[in-house]
Amino acid sequence: TVGLDGRVCKRKKKLSKQVYGTSHTISLAEAEQVHEDGSEWLLVGTGMFGVLHLSDEAIDFFRGQGVQVRLQPTPEAALRWNEMQGKVIGLFHVTC
Repeated sequence: TVGLDGRVCKRKKKLSKQVYGTSHTISLAEAEQVHEDGSEWLLVGTGMFGVLHLSDEAIDFFRGQGVQVRLQPTPEAALRWNEMQGKVIGLFHVTC
């Protein structure tokens, strides 16, 4: 994950794996962990083949926080990261 301050941290995949048995679905708990007050955007790199997605609960959570979500395959998301304006946080799936 990438925070508003640009700090890169390892994703806490266990939060989602406990709920769904896979880290390919972002749980509400992981969404809450990734979120930062003041965020306007969440850019999600969904992996090389687009396998990562947000659970309905995670989508609802970000909407409730006023955070717009953009999902793209990770190579495209990495390029987009450098172009985005505003207060952007990122979550990048890099393993598949």
